[in-house]
Amino acid sequence: MNRGRISLTGLISMIWFWASLLGGCDSGQSGAADTATAAALANADAMFNEHADDTTEPSAGAEVRPARPVISQTMAYTEYKNELVYGFFSAPADMFEPLPAVIMIHEWWGLNDNIRSMANRLAGEGYIVFAVDLFHGEVANTAGMARALMMEVIEDPEPAKENIRAAFAFVSISASAPRVGSIGWCFGGGWSLNTAQLFPEGLDAAVIYYGQVTADEDLLRPIGAPILGLFGAEDRSIKVESVEAFRDALQRLRKNHDIHVYPGVGHAFANPTGRNYEADSAEDAWRRTLEFLDLHLSIGDT
Repeated sequence: MNRGRISLTGLISMIWFWASLLGGCDSGQSGAADTATAAALANADAMFNEHADDTTEPSAGAEVRPARPVISQTMAYTEYKNELVYGFFSAPADMFEPLPAVIMIHEWWGLNDNIRSMANRLAGEGYIVFAVDLFHGEVANTAGMARALMMEVIEDPEPAKENIRAAFAFVSISASAPRVGSIGWCFGGGWSLNTAQLFPEGLDAAVIYYGQVTADEDLLRPIGAPILGLFGAEDRSIKVESVEAFRDALQRLRKNHDIHVYPGVGHAFANPTGRNYEADSAEDAWRRTLEFLDLHLSIGDT
């Protein structure tokens, strides 16, 4: 297999061709999707309460440097209402083909510095990472603004689905990634699960950090990707009962899954900018994340 150095410029030049092929896709699950939308709307107020006193100022936990040098760049990858949407690309500076890729999905704050830092950190472990922007350039700095941005996606999820499809085309086709995973936190955790539903045969791993989940077997049945779920036992928006129901449904469907609930921690325990940040649980979750991605995305010596 070709292991020549990838040109970042070459990747960028190819993106629009593949993004242009994505229109008109249909999920085919409208009834179940309506149920999921209702659940998401009901979850919005609880999420607001969890984040009411949070800020987006980084703490020391956000300053972890990548394990190896990375290259990163903001790049356009799709359109929304005739405006370009920009994501954040990061990869090892010594990148060679082939490399597995991870689609990274932001919290309800948007594609901010914390998510870019996490993209660089994950890229330093040997992955192509593409952090998408489901808020079309908007970044929240208050819980009220974040809730409004989240509600826009809940009420009209189709642009977000097209956004994810464009990102998937970029990493899997333009960047030639032989395997593709997804990861997200909070709002993005729910969308990591949605990504597994959008690509039932194409996604190779999905990591969900305290995102909204479902026990609806009609929604979960098509998923082929292994799932890692990381949750807090004291989370008041993603209640442990819903996590247990999700795990039970995955078990009944015989899906490959690993659901871990951390005792004594709440929502967003892995976000170093939030008041619920808990360093020990966050580091353990990151360790589990890297082991999971290595198991399911590894392509040998990269």
